[in-house]
Amino acid sequence: MWIEFKNSFREYLMDPERWALIAATAVKIALIYITGMIVKNVARKSLSHMMAARERSPLNKFDHRRTKTITKLLDNAVTYTVNFIVIILILNQLGFELMPLLAGASVVGLAVGFGAQNLVKDVISGFFIIFEDQFAVGDVIQTGNFKGTVEQIGLRTTRIRSWTGEVHIIPNGSITQVTNFSLNNSLAVLDVQIAYEADLEKAARVLEETVARLHEHHDEIVKKPEVLGVQSFSQTETTIRIVAECRPNTQAEVTRLMNAEIKKVLDEHGLKRRG
Repeated sequence: MWIEFKNSFREYLMDPERWALIAATAVKIALIYITGMIVKNVARKSLSHMMAARERSPLNKFDHRRTKTITKLLDNAVTYTVNFIVIILILNQLGFELMPLLAGASVVGLAVGFGAQNLVKDVISGFFIIFEDQFAVGDVIQTGNFKGTVEQIGLRTTRIRSWTGEVHIIPNGSITQVTNFSLNNSLAVLDVQIAYEADLEKAARVLEETVARLHEHHDEIVKKPEVLGVQSFSQTETTIRIVAECRPNTQAEVTRLMNAEIKKVLDEHGLKRRG
């Protein structure tokens, strides 16, 4: 039996037709894989060119943030689709019958669908988030107790990074209410306290000159800040309110900048600031 097995194994290894078939199959699998990679690269480049052309169009209603998000989502969809087709074709070359395989996949998919309603809800919610432009990659949002920058919007989850570095992964179906801080310019509000006996006209003039200078030298401030006037007063101090329109999510930075500059200017002019 050992001799027969050894002879059979030798014949199996020395069969030229079998090796020719294996080589042909290997070449076909390699061609399928290479073709899949080429299709993915061509699709990605075509998608990038299409979105770039849409952004340059005068009739374009998509802004950069939305274009970036949709591009990433479509790129993922193309990748999943091409990879699935490549795997099916490779399995076919390896001798697997496609029809029973696809029929089995359909039955399994139907069974999973009934048991994965939350997954379907997450996917549908993800599409509505993107196409309704609720938020996009790069936006600063708050949903529930989570606030941060959107890093990724996937088919099932959204990833948010907080300013302290934590990454929150939230199922799209759980996002029922969103506050988007990146759609419009923000407003920095600064209350300046000066001594009650100080000259209000001089203080207002100094503040006007200071905020005008800040506007000229800092791009974060999109328009000249307004010195609204006396907000409140007490027996020891008078409060003057200043508002500055600035780029989205820069109000904290602008407030700190104005605080430092106004403190320095008030000291230079002898207008002591209390508090």
